[in-house]
Amino acid sequence: MELLKGKVAVVTGGSRGIGFAIVKKFLENGARVILCGSRQETAERAVEKLKEENSEYPVTGIWPDLSNSSEIEESFKRVKEEFGTIDILVNNAGISARDSIFNYKPEEFQKIMDLNVNSAFYCTKAVVEYMKEQEGGVILNTSSMVSIYGQPSGCGYPTSKFAINGMTKSLARELGKYHIRVNAVAPGVTNTDMVSSLPKEVIQPIIATIPLGRVGEPEDVANAFLYLASDMASYVTGVILSVDGAARS
Repeated sequence: MELLKGKVAVVTGGSRGIGFAIVKKFLENGARVILCGSRQETAERAVEKLKEENSEYPVTGIWPDLSNSSEIEESFKRVKEEFGTIDILVNNAGISARDSIFNYKPEEFQKIMDLNVNSAFYCTKAVVEYMKEQEGGVILNTSSMVSIYGQPSGCGYPTSKFAINGMTKSLARELGKYHIRVNAVAPGVTNTDMVSSLPKEVIQPIIATIPLGRVGEPEDVANAFLYLASDMASYVTGVILSVDGAARS
């Protein structure tokens, strides 16, 4: 059963990690996917990797500057013109940092806000008119477990994800009358490149604090996005769905 058959989805930060898993999961479920990479080479490499797995996957790469609202609008306009619709937007692009407040440079804090928060706003702004015209759509944001519990250093990242939660809940209330659902997924510790490169002596104590006894896999998170993007969640909006094995930061 293809849960997203015939849908057109745009996924930012789709060239690796959780974003790449979301793109693949959507493709497996019948969607046509436009993945956004940070650079042309990363986007094209991700598309090539997916085509190697299945040459029939309807996937395309784009690489707008996500800090530039005009560039995003133009890129999404071209997507709409080419594919006729944008049914699903996943705001997944983001960066993190663990700096102590005593060493945190204002420009580094701003960099996190620009990509994690501002770009989500710009991308959302670029699709809502299309979704309103077609009388429906789905906007999904990547949050984090630290948006709920905070973290002991690197306040910029959890601050950005608290903002994403607020944006998600507010837009869900604002856009519901247009049949546009807005939700977020809050992953816990997930087996991305960064986590898999950690030494065993670092990762084992982390696993010991997770009731399910393991870190999450990108597919675990992608499954949550699939559910929220599909009609199975047709009465779900304004939710921050934790996918963290009941971990606590």
